[in-house]
Amino acid sequence: MPRIAIAQLRPVKGEYAANLERLGGVLARVAELDPPVELLITPEGSMSGYFVEGGVRDVAVTAGTLFKDLATRHDAAGAKRPIDVAVGFYEVFQNRFYNSCLYATLGGPDAGVKHVHRKVFLPTYGVFDEERFVERGHEVRAFDTRFGRAAILICEDAWHSLTATIAALDGAQLLILPSASPARGTGKTEGEGESLPASVVRWERIVRNIAEEHGVFVAYASLVGFEGGKGFPGGSLVVLPSGDIALRGPIFEEAVLTADLDFDLITQARADAPLLADLEVNLPHLVKNLGRRASGVGRGGRKRRPAKFDPATNGVTPHAPRPMPQLHVVGPGVEEGDPLAIDPELARRWLVSFLKDEVVVRRGFKKGIVGLSGGVDSSLTAFLAAEALGRENVIGLRMPYRSSSPESMEHAQLVIDKLGIEPVTVDISAAVDGYFAQVGDDDPHRKGNVMARQRMIVLFDLSAKYRALPLGTGNKSERLLGYFTWHADDSPPVNPLGDLFKTQVWALARHVGVPEVIVTKPATADLIHGQTDEGDFGISYPKADRILYYLIRGMRPDEIVARGFTAAEVELVRGRLDSTHWKRRLPTVAVMSQTAIGEFYLRPVDY
Repeated sequence: MPRIAIAQLRPVKGEYAANLERLGGVLARVAELDPPVELLITPEGSMSGYFVEGGVRDVAVTAGTLFKDLATRHDAAGAKRPIDVAVGFYEVFQNRFYNSCLYATLGGPDAGVKHVHRKVFLPTYGVFDEERFVERGHEVRAFDTRFGRAAILICEDAWHSLTATIAALDGAQLLILPSASPARGTGKTEGEGESLPASVVRWERIVRNIAEEHGVFVAYASLVGFEGGKGFPGGSLVVLPSGDIALRGPIFEEAVLTADLDFDLITQARADAPLLADLEVNLPHLVKNLGRRASGVGRGGRKRRPAKFDPATNGVTPHAPRPMPQLHVVGPGVEEGDPLAIDPELARRWLVSFLKDEVVVRRGFKKGIVGLSGGVDSSLTAFLAAEALGRENVIGLRMPYRSSSPESMEHAQLVIDKLGIEPVTVDISAAVDGYFAQVGDDDPHRKGNVMARQRMIVLFDLSAKYRALPLGTGNKSERLLGYFTWHADDSPPVNPLGDLFKTQVWALARHVGVPEVIVTKPATADLIHGQTDEGDFGISYPKADRILYYLIRGMRPDEIVARGFTAAEVELVRGRLDSTHWKRRLPTVAVMSQTAIGEFYLRPVDY
């Protein structure tokens, strides 16, 4: 009965040597366990981080190099027994780059590389662009190990049910599944009360289905940590051949999980549900006709006639409207079916983990500094930062102008007092007035932009003084509507709220304890006397947020109107969204070479 261990790791981005040392430490720790571990599994990209983009060529190594480096660390750990490892890494092989997983034996007379799986299915949608940087593998097969027969699938390989079938039919008893899948959405596991990222729930369903259909053990090793804002949630799994979960890793935390594999359970599961035997018998018959449709051959070997051209439809087959996906609604007091509903406790854990990773681990800061306006966005950011970094490591910076509302100062102080964070106040009146005394024309809108940019000068200068990273406070609604000053309030390098609509910010703020007087007051940038956000928009946040939600998912304006909005409201929001794309991007640069930054020279923000 072999014992396996899954190391749910947070790699150092782009640092092969640092990750090698870290894995050496894990090997040393695992070597001390009794009973001994036969196999250690790490996630996809565990030697470099996953989103390295063009940095693949910097971090890729040969399988032989990785094996030798791991063998050296195994020896240094003083391990008395051999151990097998399955390690996710970027590989260079025959002058090509791959997203791979090495399987090797460290120590003993049988030491060496046993198998390398190269990822077959490379995602190129959403946040993914793998095929631009690595090439596809072309094979899924099982291989012999010291304790049985295994196969490896990397992340999206497992989303295609055929790959697990191939591996199982090739004799695999254990499917090793390293993954680096960013957390998205909110959902609940079957029979569980705790909310989890929807992607975690989906992975659990996929892995359990693979195990149950094929009667195999599945070891799912999931990356943790944040890369450029994209959070890997962990939640690694060991699933029995029956489809039952034997072990589940924590969310957003590093961990080493151990489990024992009783291969007799495979025999039992396959006897109870002989699905794999059915596949073995029927699959050759099912696939033998593949390709005939493309060649125009129908049943009985007869040629099919091409469909007639229908002038009424211009040859286009009409399709029914595609239903919009609905987010699972969780949390108390939420209208059933509300697409913007969030689970505030999961959101709190998610964003606190994000700030810990991005501020301390990725960027090397101990402290954060927040520009406190007295509004709900900056207050929520301060609450999250205080939990993530410790209240002693958060600076609450007030930056009033002489015409600022006294209420703004009072509410900012309310947050400072409640959290116990360090207060700093800098009055920007003299700087702003001194500038306009020279250039004249004290236009209120220009003045508001100068005030916003002056505040960023103060924020970044005090960042250098206190060695504290500036934390952004802009929400998703403001970003999509273009309701911010370019290169001003969008400037802080880390922003926990940028993917939360304003209505979601209100919900989370209430959950973490932001004073109700701040949550309920009208939102305002406080740049012009009497100004409010909703007054500037001409529409309320609850309406604007829902219209934005539908627009950015590709819904047509008439479909949105059918959901209870007026055509004028939809057009108002659509117009602002479409006219402000430039504010959400870096400056447009004329591309004149094959090394243009951001076009050819591609490195992620945290590389």
